[in-house]
Amino acid sequence: SMDNQTSVTEFLLLGFALSPELRLLSFAIFLAIYLFTLLGNMVIIALSQQEASLHTPSHFSFLEICYTSVTVPRLLGDFHHGHRAISFHACITQMYFFFFFGSTEFFLLATMAYDRYLAICHPLRYPVLMDGQACARLAFGSWVSGFLTPFLPTAFISQLPFSGTNHINHFFCDTGPLLRLSTGDTQVANISVFLVSVVVVLSSFLLTLTSYTLIISTICRIPSATGRHKAFSTCTSHLTVVTIFYGTVIFMYVRPGSGRASDMDKMVSIF
Repeated sequence: SMDNQTSVTEFLLLGFALSPELRLLSFAIFLAIYLFTLLGNMVIIALSQQEASLHTPSHFSFLEICYTSVTVPRLLGDFHHGHRAISFHACITQMYFFFFFGSTEFFLLATMAYDRYLAICHPLRYPVLMDGQACARLAFGSWVSGFLTPFLPTAFISQLPFSGTNHINHFFCDTGPLLRLSTGDTQVANISVFLVSVVVVLSSFLLTLTSYTLIISTICRIPSATGRHKAFSTCTSHLTVVTIFYGTVIFMYVRPGSGRASDMDKMVSIF
């Protein structure tokens, strides 16, 4: 902790309290997962460039590389050499990009759900409705929306005074643990974080839910079991990602009493 009259210039990320042996094992596991994530998404991007209809997955794979790289390299460094200090400006920057890429992921997931809806419910019109220009506009809109979403919460949090303890009970600079360290009035910042989270999550979730409701309705009307299986198999991977991503984010940011940064919150954040 720092003197109560001194402004905090850096924070200490507490991360996970592990023994040296477990830190080494965790480093190896997370490094393997991170490298597999990078390699897998790079392969997807390379393959997507060969087929125009796969450009939306290409955007999603590039986003996954960026989103994962915001937090995991820092976590690997903490596991490897135990240096947990992060400057105030680096902390705010990490928080902004985490929510920039996270919000973009929500919008892209909703876009991909809409894409699946068109492909299954309007297969004959799909090449016209989802041509290259339409894909580019939807992807561009997702990136711009994600870029603008964190501005207000980040601006409010960056202006708060931090002059007490500088220990962040997390493995990255998240809004909840950071707000708990501020010695000023955090009501406006808390409200802005909550409202932005609810708007982004609910708007994309409702679009995704509507798309899948119409998809399931259409699949149920397909006469052959083979046709139903083929139609639904195109959605299973996307639906799995949607379930994991929405479930963990709602638990972290939208549920009552969120932002407490317990050990359970840290584990959920990993997913």
